[in-house]
Amino acid sequence: MADQINVNEFKQGMTFLKNNQVYQVLEANHAKSGRGQAHVKVRAKNLFTSSLQNLTFIGGEKVQKAYISKKSVQFLYFEGNKAFFMDTKNFDQIEINDERIEKNRDFLGTEIIFNLIFYEDHLLDIEIPKNIILEIIETTDAVKGDTVTNATKRAILETGLSIDVPQFINVNDKILINTETKKYVSKIS
Repeated sequence: MADQINVNEFKQGMTFLKNNQVYQVLEANHAKSGRGQAHVKVRAKNLFTSSLQNLTFIGGEKVQKAYISKKSVQFLYFEGNKAFFMDTKNFDQIEINDERIEKNRDFLGTEIIFNLIFYEDHLLDIEIPKNIILEIIETTDAVKGDTVTNATKRAILETGLSIDVPQFINVNDKILINTETKKYVSKIS
């Protein structure tokens, strides 16, 4: 029999099955109203659909634990509507349909290690590092004399992402960017 989790023990990050869907606990609150039975209200992310849901359980109820696995991979290239990754342990190539990775496409540089998150054989998500290094492939020249303010200019990165960078950044420079904000962090020497 599969491992069970008592909903009273829910903690942030735990994963469980409900109605053939995999959920990750974001927040769990225990509530008891008067003489009635206690309830556990859970804010959870459906890992199949990425939607956020509010779920309510009766105190003491049990749910099936969902075992999530991670695979460390390096992005290789796009071909048509598919992205290809290499498993960093056994060097196998993994092919993923482009629509599964669309939200992360701006960060798929070739020297970056990612985690693919699976439930059984089903790909749930791609875990992107908070900060990544990408190369500038196109930018304009600095405006001479514009150094009084924190002047910026547009630059296009190797992935096609366009961001604002400081005036001193040039083509072929490598920069650190924050993947949550899509903003420049620093230049890499």
